[in-house]
Amino acid sequence: MATGVDSSTDSRINWFADDVLNGISLPEKFTFPFYYEPHPLARMAAEGLQQYLDTQSDFEHEFGFNGETGNMPIGKMFGVLVVQSPDGRVGYLSAFSGKLANSNDHPRFVPPVFDMLTRDSFFLVEQENISAVNEALERELANEEIPRLQQRLAALVAQATEEKDAFRQQMRANRDQRRLRREEQKAVLSPEDYTAFDAEMIRLSHYDQYVQKQMAEAWDAKIAEVQALLQPLEARIEALRTERRERSGALQQRLFNEYSFLNIAGESRSVGSIFADTAFGRPPAGAGECATPKLLQYAFLHGLRPLAMAEFWWGAAPRSEVRQHGHFYPACAGKCKPILAHMLHGIPVDENPMLEPTCEEARLRIVYEDEHLLVVNKPAGLRSVPGVAIEDSVYSRLRDTNTDFEPLMIHRLDMGTSGLLVVAKSAKVHKHIQQQFLRRSLGKRYTALLSKDVSGDEGEIDLPLAADPYNRPAQMVCYDTGKPSVTRWKVVSRDGGVVRIHFWPLTGRTHQLRMHAAHALGLNAPILGDDIYGTAAERLYLHAAALSFTHPVTRQVLSFEVVEDF
Repeated sequence: MATGVDSSTDSRINWFADDVLNGISLPEKFTFPFYYEPHPLARMAAEGLQQYLDTQSDFEHEFGFNGETGNMPIGKMFGVLVVQSPDGRVGYLSAFSGKLANSNDHPRFVPPVFDMLTRDSFFLVEQENISAVNEALERELANEEIPRLQQRLAALVAQATEEKDAFRQQMRANRDQRRLRREEQKAVLSPEDYTAFDAEMIRLSHYDQYVQKQMAEAWDAKIAEVQALLQPLEARIEALRTERRERSGALQQRLFNEYSFLNIAGESRSVGSIFADTAFGRPPAGAGECATPKLLQYAFLHGLRPLAMAEFWWGAAPRSEVRQHGHFYPACAGKCKPILAHMLHGIPVDENPMLEPTCEEARLRIVYEDEHLLVVNKPAGLRSVPGVAIEDSVYSRLRDTNTDFEPLMIHRLDMGTSGLLVVAKSAKVHKHIQQQFLRRSLGKRYTALLSKDVSGDEGEIDLPLAADPYNRPAQMVCYDTGKPSVTRWKVVSRDGGVVRIHFWPLTGRTHQLRMHAAHALGLNAPILGDDIYGTAAERLYLHAAALSFTHPVTRQVLSFEVVEDF
């Protein structure tokens, strides 16, 4: 066995054998959970867990290995936590995100922070109450008398409206006729006779108003009769909906209070209080059920010191996300970041690699420049615009070296992507070229190296993309809310399992090329060095190689090409 573990003292802790630890230094700081290269001990722990998963058949969870994924994700995220006991022994804990085979109880894995599925738990009891309310609501909604009365009411309202509108038109016609008769009679009648005539006209006007009122009251009575039959039925439905909403809200709030997380100092905070000050304002669904919070909670409860963590995906990928079987992934930012900020408080943690300057020495080469715009070749690792903690970027370098204009960034490239960027020197030029991007009237071609071979030599990918709300900046495929995203591609060469490919993005979505390359419904071959959708390397092997657009002032078509340096 690769890990050489001994689990004789605790079924949830797998201790490393002493000979396995020879020559491996313990980590000085805990893993930064959101961007990491697994420590060697974490890799060995993951291998041990994966061997266990390979040999188990009692989970009733096939992980999609039979290829029948349907519309639901069948694979699952697993995590390992390397720990040290007070007496110095080193081992690891295992966990899974969410539930496994619809259960939280598996001896090999740490338990959840709070087990909602425990027999007679308040969660299951209240779930039964809510189910009873749902059943009552379904019975009320199935009452055929409701749609019959609703149709009858709608018909009466429509008839009343039609008859009232018709009578109002008749009243206007009667009024116009009385006005004409007044004009005619005023010219031929004496003042005394005209006064009597005018009184008759007023009486006729009052009579029309009386008829209108009687008509309205008659229709109102008919409508009220049906409403009196319908209202109690609809009130019952609304009362049940209100009860369901209130019970669900109260249950959710109690769950928020029950999910309490420790840190190394023994301080406990509920998930509700942890998320109160975040952009969400309240915990998102599934918060606290991911692998790493479970692992840390168990370690703190049992006096174990966390040393390193890693999470990996096991099984078939979901339709929406990019997940490669057996690959390591960071903890999810949306659900886990606020929780882990509390749980890791007081523990030295590796620095966030994304906040470390990586490209200060790389030169920003200007490919073209005139008085209106410039085109630069951005090196990989340099941001297009300043980040939260790092100022160095294409924008800041151009700003700091030019005093005669303020650089206006028309488009951006990912930090890891190298290649051609257009920068405007005036708002007018910026708007003109930006419109070309929006109209897709300019030409763009990228070159990339893929991590494995693909089926076919060329084609088109059409997968709608949307931001993953719980794992920014990652994107996901979503056919409901995603924006249209289309990419043409063509293989240039194949060499030793590495594929050189050209991409022509016909739309400009965030991470479009990276997602279309990595997703199972795209090429299913992540770009080499993709640290979000594939496996990190010394760089992301994606390069904006060719760009053409119409000059906003001269109206000439400018074309540029910079060959990739990989």
